[in-house]
Amino acid sequence: MKTKSTFTVIFFTRKSRSKINELSIYVRITVKGKRSEMSLKRNVQSSQWDNTKGRGRGSTEPIKILNAYLDGVYNKLLQSHKELIEEDRVITSEAIKSRYLGEDDNSKTLRELIAYHNGNMVHVLKPGTMKNYYTTERYLQKFLLKKWRLKDIYLKQLNYRFITDFEHYLRTYKDKKKQLVLTNNGVMKHLERFKKMINLAIKLEWMQKNPFNQFQLKYNKYDRQYLNERELALIEETDFTIERLQRIKDCFVFSCYTGLSYVDVKEITQSHIVKGIDNNHWIYTKREKTDEQVKVPILPKAWAILEKYRVAQEKTGVGDYLLPISSNQKTNAYLKEIANACGIKKHLTFHVARHTFATTVMLSNGVPIETVSKLLGHSKLSTTQIYARVVETKISEDIHNLLERFRQKEENKSA
Repeated sequence: MKTKSTFTVIFFTRKSRSKINELSIYVRITVKGKRSEMSLKRNVQSSQWDNTKGRGRGSTEPIKILNAYLDGVYNKLLQSHKELIEEDRVITSEAIKSRYLGEDDNSKTLRELIAYHNGNMVHVLKPGTMKNYYTTERYLQKFLLKKWRLKDIYLKQLNYRFITDFEHYLRTYKDKKKQLVLTNNGVMKHLERFKKMINLAIKLEWMQKNPFNQFQLKYNKYDRQYLNERELALIEETDFTIERLQRIKDCFVFSCYTGLSYVDVKEITQSHIVKGIDNNHWIYTKREKTDEQVKVPILPKAWAILEKYRVAQEKTGVGDYLLPISSNQKTNAYLKEIANACGIKKHLTFHVARHTFATTVMLSNGVPIETVSKLLGHSKLSTTQIYARVVETKISEDIHNLLERFRQKEENKSA
């Protein structure tokens, strides 16, 4: 809000409480007759102060230094006033004082932004997501210390170069073994989280310009791992004498035929099993990650696994959860053993089961991608297109059907 209001800055003194014949120097900011004052933490002898000029009197070196300091304060206050006008802010003496002292919203720091973001988002985002934000925070702190030798920085100091320097730092960051830690997509994920925090600062009006405006996040596209029919059959048909491997194999196969993620498989209870409108058993649940409603028909192979462990549970009477899955870390470690035992060369994690469900079990058998999207609990079809791909055999089958239809049309014409 631009203003024509009067704005003055004067320096004045008050008698020092501790030293006789010495004066303490203050500055007074006046806007529309309303004043704000602050001590400059400087003292001067009574005989060396000129009340008319509001400056030190004399040409000694200490007086020259004092007057240069007062000139600097005056110029900074004028600059603060100018910035507030350019930002269309309400101009008051307190606003100018706060801007000068670095106490207004425009003088917020990166640490303050991170603390505000994480403090608010901890009740909104999932624990796993928050864990990633804390990791990004640690990288930012290390970057500030190494490249800037600072523990904090004002948001208004952030610019395009800060972003590109941070990107370079992430790309070249090495662990204790001198090995690179992050892939390109890992770097982009940290920058994406940082960008979201900067966007919050813009919305809060803590920043005027977004340093990410000219920066583009560039992810590498890659095919997500999934099991083909032969590999899935290999795992299904392999029985393990080691109980922990057999349990994880069953949970993995269950996910291959339901598309449920690790945490959703872990949390499944009898209350999630309902009879659908087709009189078959369905799983009704909410995805832990997105809170999206998911309704999945229980295919025969998935039902057989549930029945197997339901019987075991009824015998022991222990726990409400239907499937005996281990921690995510142990599960993925056991899946590595399972892959080796089955002669599967792919990097097997529990999430591979979800991709397998989308691709091998659903799309390859002619289930429309819109249906697969609903079964996976995606709110956008584009998300499903990332997870699932149509394999070559399905393409070949579709083209064969197309050629067959062409042949029939030709026969009908000639008949």
